[in-house]
Amino acid sequence: MKLGPHLHRIGNDIVAAYLVDTDDGVTVIDAGLPGHWREFVAELSAMGRSVDDVRGLVLTHGDSDHIGFAERLRKDHGVPVFVHADDADRARGGDKPKPPPDAKRLGPMLGFVTYALRKKGWRTSYLTEVTEVTDGEVLPLPGSPRVISMPGHSPGSIAVHVPVADAIFVGDALTTRHVLTGRTGVQAAPFTDEPARALESLGRLSGLQATWLLPGHGAPWQGDLASVQDVVRQAATS
Repeated sequence: MKLGPHLHRIGNDIVAAYLVDTDDGVTVIDAGLPGHWREFVAELSAMGRSVDDVRGLVLTHGDSDHIGFAERLRKDHGVPVFVHADDADRARGGDKPKPPPDAKRLGPMLGFVTYALRKKGWRTSYLTEVTEVTDGEVLPLPGSPRVISMPGHSPGSIAVHVPVADAIFVGDALTTRHVLTGRTGVQAAPFTDEPARALESLGRLSGLQATWLLPGHGAPWQGDLASVQDVVRQAATS
């Protein structure tokens, strides 16, 4: 799905990944689930591109529903995969802490599980090689994506700011569709390691310039980035 002149999305409001298209090639942001590979290749074709045009994949964090086809892209096509140093072990399949319990509703939760199964979430391959990044780095990839540390959901969660796409990709730093309750709107994401720290990190979005705020789960959002932290805080109390 084309969102803008340089911006495409694959997947849906349950699980999404993104492509940044420039004259220098394509940068992929997150890799969804393994079964998104077909959509990924089809979207590239619709863009007049192929996998050979992909220069790099940036992971917003190392959870399994964001690394789906990453190892396939790296191993079979030589595409480097970038992840924050604090999530590199998670992307390789390392242990992760059990997050605090989240609210659930049976219907949306089953919908998420069913979708994940349909997209072969059980076949996710962890990374065997990654390129580690840190806060503030501008990566040598199409669109010159800049890394913004957003710890909380995981230790190495990041946002990725790509000015040419007029977009900030936030992974699970927040969500606009809670996969366990079905609730929509800007809010905290489930399965977050440190909720208070995640909320604090959202303050880092203030002052950035972008039309699109793009989560890994939920619809794209457009609004005042300086208000995001307060909106999430209010959603938690409502």
